[in-house]
Parts: sequence; structure tokens; C-alpha cells
Amino acid sequence: MSDSSWIYDEKIIKRLEKEVELLKNESGATAAFLVDKNGQPVATSTSVSEYDTTSIAALVAGNVAATDGLAKLLGEKEFSLLFHEGENEHVHISLIFNVIILVVIFDESTSLGLIRLRVKKFITKIEEFLKSSFQDTDNHPKNIFGDITDDEIEGLFDPKESEQ
Repeated sequence: MSDSSWIYDEKIIKRLEKEVELLKNESGATAAFLVDKNGQPVATSTSVSEYDTTSIAALVAGNVAATDGLAKLLGEKEFSLLFHEGENEHVHISLIFNVIILVVIFDESTSLGLIRLRVKKFITKIEEFLKSSFQDTDNHPKNIFGDITDDEIEGLFDPKESEQ
């Protein structure tokens, strides 16, 4: 689960979206979504349309990367939880398997305690689901570029190579 260059199949995405929506509803959050460590949205709740999820996903991934650097400087393996408190909205960020990032946006109508409780339950459920999804060797995360050599990639950009 440490390789982030894998692709979820549609069945997994649908389940993740269902669980993210359930988390949003149970916690009273305004939005929730999953992002990979490259900053690409993976699954979102239905209410994220009011947010620029692409920008938020990229910024959150950058924030997590910076925090990883800080953790290493302090001798920590990682900081698995980040929290940003604003005047009106707050962001709770959690790492799952050190590959997927859970982002929960909420306002004053819900409490941080409820968010933390529901996030903990969500993470346990998602970790179990992902472990079971990838136990079968046919469903293991795959690197789509794994069979391509560096020479083949160079050949795509070098016209002399492609003539050979």
C-alpha cells in the first residue's frame, strides 16, 4: 500500500464515494473527499461542488508533503492528522495507509470531537475495505507504467529512437 501510482477500479471508487458521503452525513461536515498523495481527487461527497476540489486536493497534498518533511526533522515517522481552524470553516486532514488523504471540511454547526470520532470510525472501515480489496492478487494495486522501460519512454520523444 505504499505505492501511490495505482488505480482504483470502479467498484472500489463507488464504495469509497458511498463511505465518504456517509462520513459527511454522520459527522455534519459540509464536505468530505479522498485525495491521493499526488493531489488527485479519488472520491468525493455530493456537496463538494461549492469548493474548488482540484485546487484543495493539490494544496492538501502539498501540505501533507511539507508536514512529512517536518515530521522527519523532528524524528517522527509521520503526522497522520492535520487540522486547520478558520473563522468560519475548518479542515481536518488524515492519512490512510500513508497513501490516501481524507479531507473533511466543516463549520461551527458541528464539533471537532464529532468529526474526530467519525473520522476514526471511517478510517478503520476504509483500511479494512482496502486490505480485503487487494488481498486477491488480481486486485493488487498496479503501476500502469510498470512494463514500460526508460528507453521506450525516451523513444516517444526522440524521433531517431522511434525510427529504429
